Amino acid sequence: MGRFFRNPEIRLFFILSLLAAVIFGIMGFLLGEKSGILLIGVSLFYSVLFLFFTYFRYRKLRRLSNDLDRMLHNGTPIPFDQYKEGELAVLESELSKMTLRLKEQADALERDKKYLSDSMADISHQLRSPLTAMELTVSLLKTPELEEERRRELCRELAQSCARISWLTEALLKMSKMDAGTAYLSCQRVELQELLRLSLEPLLIPMELREQTLDVCFETGRESFDGDIAWTTEAVQNILKNCMEHTPQGGTITVTGSENPLFTELIIEDNGAGFDKKDLPHLFERFYKGKNASDQSVGIGLALARMIVAEQNGTVKAENRPEGGARFVIRFYKEKP
Repeated sequence: MGRFFRNPEIRLFFILSLLAAVIFGIMGFLLGEKSGILLIGVSLFYSVLFLFFTYFRYRKLRRLSNDLDRMLHNGTPIPFDQYKEGELAVLESELSKMTLRLKEQADALERDKKYLSDSMADISHQLRSPLTAMELTVSLLKTPELEEERRRELCRELAQSCARISWLTEALLKMSKMDAGTAYLSCQRVELQELLRLSLEPLLIPMELREQTLDVCFETGRESFDGDIAWTTEAVQNILKNCMEHTPQGGTITVTGSENPLFTELIIEDNGAGFDKKDLPHLFERFYKGKNASDQSVGIGLALARMIVAEQNGTVKAENRPEGGARFVIRFYKEKP
């Protein structure tokens, strides 16, 4: 009760109710002794009645405050069904929304924390392999009696490891920018033929060494979409590289482009072994390596490609061709699908 009367609003009302009882009493005594006593009694009765109900309301509010404190610090759920009356029902509704949002945010933060932990572990693992190989190569290069041919071979291996770490770091930085929303993609008219030319430039020599054939077919040659040509080149290049690595010696990679009122489509196919059925649902997951993945694969090229395409109102789908081999279907929609 002492805590109840420490509330300044209650003290003010108590003082005002006593003052009103005195005023009504004086006015009543001017009309007669019985009238004065009656008015004083009625004033005090309503004051006590108001204080009685207010006391229980404040006690419920105090209990609600304690429940909120326990929920925030211990995660204890709040029994909102105890507070369904009048203005408390409105307050209960708002608090229910607030606690639900807080729980959702807490769950999201926990998921992000786990995802960050898993990503850091994956990144550490991917960097550790080439770094270990580089350390071993450097130790072998320090051998005084090493033959010149073996020295050149080790230098090539060292250069490959350096290139792998460089590509991996650059890809991870690009993915981080995408995640953080700091990758600002321009919006300009991109011709499919020009996009394919830029994407193929670094792959033409490896494809020639593998004696692979490139078959390109566009419906009109004027197919285009609105996007960022630099980022999209990165995405298409990763998909082409995946097809090149899984196409056998002397195989064929086919690229088809088309456009309609809904979307611009780029289809990239190969005549390799295709995808394992168990791998298909996971191909675009980060750090996922399929059954037929090479030892040099780190599992982020396709994930980065999907992120870039999705950022430009597009989709990427992977499937097996009925006649054998893999197919990637890239679509850039003119409006939100």
